[in-house]
Amino acid sequence: MGKVIALAGKGGVGKTTVASLVLRYLSTNNHSPVLAVDADPNSNLGETLGLNVEKTVGDIRESFMKDPQGVPSGMDKIVYLEMLMNQVLIENKEFDLLVMGRQEGQGCYCMVNNILNRFSEELEKNYKYLLVDNEAGMEHLSRRTSGKVDMLLLVTDYALRGLRAVGRIVSMLDDLKLSVGHVGLVVNRAPETLGDVFLGEVEKIGIPIIGTIPNDDALLEYDMEQKSLLELPDDSPGVMAVQQMMEKVMDTVNA
Repeated sequence: MGKVIALAGKGGVGKTTVASLVLRYLSTNNHSPVLAVDADPNSNLGETLGLNVEKTVGDIRESFMKDPQGVPSGMDKIVYLEMLMNQVLIENKEFDLLVMGRQEGQGCYCMVNNILNRFSEELEKNYKYLLVDNEAGMEHLSRRTSGKVDMLLLVTDYALRGLRAVGRIVSMLDDLKLSVGHVGLVVNRAPETLGDVFLGEVEKIGIPIIGTIPNDDALLEYDMEQKSLLELPDDSPGVMAVQQMMEKVMDTVNA
């Protein structure tokens, strides 16, 4: 299986924007093929990439649970679910996108989750890199049977609330069945100089800052115009900052 790069952080800190810029880097720097997984229930990654997401893995799961006997005659349930999973995979030249979507409703999802997880992990073997945009609780990562993450990027904005949310994520890593190789802090919407109070909080958390991303007017402009962040120019401050950060990340995960 390829290298796994995962992002997590509090809602509203720009995590999905950072994920899009990381995907842009991987797609334009000869690191394809990449499988991008949107594991945040808000499911905004497709929008930032300019893609139309019609169905999610969650939709498949809920539809199957409502009518588990609705499998076509003569077809095995496992084969049927895998066929549906192939239908929700959005394929592109440099990367593919899989959107996890809604969380589970009522009832026991063990069987269908096991099938979907197994299919996902078989799918991942076809890619050089797996990029996962997580919710703060990282439930999707904790369910993966391999439990392997090569680089975990914890994203905060320049605010203590976002940073303290990162601290809570760090504190629960030991309780998750994950093997995390490296962890780095990403400060989004950062000023030129980080203040002493902020840096003091970073020191308490004990995670090194691997990248800072400045305010970038182009990011807001592209969002308002519903343009893909993959189309940002090379001289965009956000793009350049992520380029520098990802060069460190790639050196680390491929060492």
